[in-house]
Amino acid sequence: MAISIILAVVGLLIGGVCGYFGVNAAMKAKVTRKLKEAEDQGEAVKRNKLLEAKEKFLNMKAEFEKEVAERNSKIQQSENRAQQIENRAQQKEQQVNQKQKELDRKNSEIDAIRENLEKQLTLVDAKQTELDKLNVEATEKLATIAGLSVEEAKTQLIDSIKDEAKTEAMAYVNEMMEDAKLTANKEAKRIIVQTIQRVATETAIENSVTVFNIESDEVKGRIIGREGRNIRALEAATGVEIIVDDTPEAIVLSGFDPVRREIARLALHQLVVDGRIHPARIEEVVAKTRKQVEEEIVEIGKRTTIDLGIHGLHPELIRLVGKMKYRSSYGQNLLQHARETANLCAIMAAELGLNPQKAKRAGLLHDIGKVPDDQPELPHAILGMNLAEKYKEKPDVCNAIGAHHDEVEMTSLLAPIVQVCDAISGARPGARREIVEAYIKRLNDLENLALSYPGVVKTYAIQAGRELRVIVGADKVDDKTVETLSYDIAKKIQDEMTYPGQVKITVIRETRSVSYAK
Repeated sequence: MAISIILAVVGLLIGGVCGYFGVNAAMKAKVTRKLKEAEDQGEAVKRNKLLEAKEKFLNMKAEFEKEVAERNSKIQQSENRAQQIENRAQQKEQQVNQKQKELDRKNSEIDAIRENLEKQLTLVDAKQTELDKLNVEATEKLATIAGLSVEEAKTQLIDSIKDEAKTEAMAYVNEMMEDAKLTANKEAKRIIVQTIQRVATETAIENSVTVFNIESDEVKGRIIGREGRNIRALEAATGVEIIVDDTPEAIVLSGFDPVRREIARLALHQLVVDGRIHPARIEEVVAKTRKQVEEEIVEIGKRTTIDLGIHGLHPELIRLVGKMKYRSSYGQNLLQHARETANLCAIMAAELGLNPQKAKRAGLLHDIGKVPDDQPELPHAILGMNLAEKYKEKPDVCNAIGAHHDEVEMTSLLAPIVQVCDAISGARPGARREIVEAYIKRLNDLENLALSYPGVVKTYAIQAGRELRVIVGADKVDDKTVETLSYDIAKKIQDEMTYPGQVKITVIRETRSVSYAK
């Protein structure tokens, strides 16, 4: 029994030792495996970090090379611009030197011509003295031969010279006009036609009423309100007459001020959409709409100046330009007319070698005096000039605004350009709508003006008043007087009447012999 116990204990000891060594060996193998895995992971992490570092280095290197290339490109461009500026400066200097030489040469020629003219004037004075002496002797001889006194002979001679001088003067005037037409008419037509062709505009007609469309006639009752209180409140708040009649699905807004009509239309639209229509709500919506329209007017003015490339306008002038959208002249929208005139002025100024920006500025502002409601007794050109001066516009622009209807004297080359372009914009077909009574009165005034001259038998205004044909009696007016008569009628029409474009005056003198065979 003791031996068995001993053997069991020995066996346990041996088993424990063997288990210990086995477990120890397994632990060592596991630790070795973990170490190897850790080393492998460390190597992988190391490789990844190296790759990331290398990639980051390459990116930084590429960015640096790109920055260096851009910097070199900018340096090269700066050097090229500097070289171009230097070349242009040298060219300008050469041109200035050449022009100076040409100017010196022309001055020398002018001095020579002046000396020659002085010599010729001296000879003319001597000849004139001799001619006066001969004229006195001839007058005395003529008085002796004709049995007239010197005063009587002088009177007859003066009368004959007057008639002869008048005839020669008219012939000379016609000759000079024909010569001017040959040399200048072609170029003027080219500039004007090219200017008109390069500006494309729309035909816009403004009325004194605005039609507000509604979905159904039930809305009319809500707009009128109980005993008409809503419509009265709306009319009092907007200053526009609201006409609700039997017209289906429509309400008419009537008023001379387009801004008020637009405020009334927008306010009415908002009220109908909202559905709450009562006097307090009407006043609130109209006040809000009025503010929105004022903001829109300023925005329109800014957008117009940006579209035309005009900078530096005073904010009040910008507001007045925007307000032009709601004004019309003979049915032509004032803002459209101002934009068209500005473009025409810029093109014509460029063709004539003037500053197109100044011309465009003057063309845009030339009718600015039609927008304000104050000082109605002043002509709109004078009022526009005063506004431009008040807001620090340049003197030549102010003069062009004030002189485009000849209220003030033209002192700059911009003034006739603005005047011509204003006439072109207003006189083109479809631009303006003239009241029938005013149109008929203008034609009657044309015919009556020509009839007031002695010798005129009949007058006919044709081509919408752009041509006036005057028929004179052959027994009352001679051929020499016909030329003078056409000139006098044209001058009087130009001085006393207002008309679009130009009026052609044709004086007809003919002799008719009528016989009847029976």
